[in-house]
Amino acid sequence: MADFLLESVWLVPCYALIGGLLSIPWSPGILRRTGPRPSGYVNLIATFLAFVHSALTIPLAWNQPPYELSISWLNTPGLNLSIDLEISAISVTAMAVIAGLNFLAQIYAVGYMEMDWGWARFYSLLGIFEAGLCALALCNNLFFSYVILEMLTLGTYLLVGLWFSQSLVVTGARDAFLTKRVGDLFLLMGVLAIYPLAGTWNYWELGEWAATANVDPKLMTLVGLALIAGPMGKCAQFPLHLWLDEAMEGPVPSTILRNSVVVASGAWVLIKLQPVLSLSPVVYTAMVIIGSITAVGASLIAIAQIDVKRCLSYSVSAYMGMVFIAVGTQQDEAALLLVLTHALSAALLVMGTGTIVWNNITQDVTQLGGLWSRRPISAIGYIVGTLGLIAFPPLGGFWALLKLASGVWTTQPWIAGIIILVNGLTAFSLTREFGLIWGGKRQQMSYRSPEVSWQMILPMAFLIGFVLHLPILLQTVSILPSWATLNKDVGLLLIWSSIFGCSISGVIYLGNIPKPIRLPWKGLQDLIAYDFYTPKLYRMTIVLGVGLLSQLADIVDRFVVDGIVNLVGLASLGGGEGLKYSNSGQTQFYVLTVLLGVSLLGVALTWEYWNSFLKVIF
Repeated sequence: MADFLLESVWLVPCYALIGGLLSIPWSPGILRRTGPRPSGYVNLIATFLAFVHSALTIPLAWNQPPYELSISWLNTPGLNLSIDLEISAISVTAMAVIAGLNFLAQIYAVGYMEMDWGWARFYSLLGIFEAGLCALALCNNLFFSYVILEMLTLGTYLLVGLWFSQSLVVTGARDAFLTKRVGDLFLLMGVLAIYPLAGTWNYWELGEWAATANVDPKLMTLVGLALIAGPMGKCAQFPLHLWLDEAMEGPVPSTILRNSVVVASGAWVLIKLQPVLSLSPVVYTAMVIIGSITAVGASLIAIAQIDVKRCLSYSVSAYMGMVFIAVGTQQDEAALLLVLTHALSAALLVMGTGTIVWNNITQDVTQLGGLWSRRPISAIGYIVGTLGLIAFPPLGGFWALLKLASGVWTTQPWIAGIIILVNGLTAFSLTREFGLIWGGKRQQMSYRSPEVSWQMILPMAFLIGFVLHLPILLQTVSILPSWATLNKDVGLLLIWSSIFGCSISGVIYLGNIPKPIRLPWKGLQDLIAYDFYTPKLYRMTIVLGVGLLSQLADIVDRFVVDGIVNLVGLASLGGGEGLKYSNSGQTQFYVLTVLLGVSLLGVALTWEYWNSFLKVIF
């Protein structure tokens, strides 16, 4: 039985895919007698089977060396494409986390979308989303990783645009799709450019090639920058971070999966590409700079937001910025630990704030307050998610941040300073949101705001227990960082930054200080509140440029392409009309025409002889 589970673990993505396909018959207009609910239950069963299979396989794969399964897909001269799958403890654990979070998100959706008409479409898209993420965890081929990332981009567009009758939803889905496409275009360039150099897309073979490669540094820098552009978009890094905020227009249950594991899909590819990226120090420097700018900038922006969803979206971008820093400083273990702790804590935070979105009139945090007594379980879930995300010992976020900061303390202390600063800002931001929603006095918009149904409480309760016990689970499998090997001074600084951030924010937003809080300089406050005017910059550059190119293409299409086609059409019509009026219907006229044609053809064929004859005569 154990061997069967390990050998068939590559089928885990198929469970979710089958569940998503089986949901289609319950779409509106096909099966009407039962309503759309069976589609959700079918997906729940499929996702539960995927979680059980992958979870039972973790102890079997933990002490085993990774091995590869290869399925030949396309063989042509000069090109050999195969679907390569890596079966390892890390990939199996990733699938268990993905399937487990999706299972909880689907249970959450049963309550959240109770009266929604789009169950079948929503659950089928969640199933396809899970299948793509699990396939990405197993994939050991750069080309097919790109294909899967494109599928996830399409899935994001469809999930965000689920309620397509609302204009904001349509705009958000479109903007999220187009923003990610910018990074995907450069990623495709990098994927196509690396093949002639290495002769393979297999991650293991790319690592072997990179160990002995002798490539032009400038060329490798360009290829490396192209390869990190796609993950920049997936991880919502500056300047491709706006899509995550726009994607918040979709249903909250899909946001649970997107804000926890989908945003980490780009980081997963970067970790796989680590040997290739190491060929160019410029690429590592660029990753650290991008991650640092995003982490600090998004943390500041999150503090100035008043929409409950926007507060969390920028916190996610900030945390993914620290993952970029971890990959850029070649700390793969710290990056994986950051991804794991963030996935669980971010999912819990989204569930907690999703209850506010579900049955409150407003999402403006400045109009809420005093919900602690009305929603204690949601508040506890939010607190545990916050503590699991920041450096609060002994929870997982503390060990992940400490491992990252300890790794750069001696060589690049300024990076450790950025990590400490971002941790303090994140603690301040999340405590601010808690104080505005659950603390203080109840306001008009929060008088009628009872606790949500058990379908939404149950997933939060499971995640609360898992986040609290994560360090014990990590210690059981011997991957929890040892306190003796870490820098204790950095640990104390991280703890103090968490204390300062939570304390200062608690005094301001849980105390009697008049709100809203205003900065002394309005320009600085507007700069932070309006996302450093990045949307305006987009409109003045990319949007304007695409608009001008579209207008130019329209002019060329109408006046050049259509003009040539119309000219040919008019010439055909004119020629046809001329032939029509030149026919008299008399046989002798047709015979004369044929004779003239034959005569002209004969003269053309014998022109050389006629030319020689004329020269002799004259």
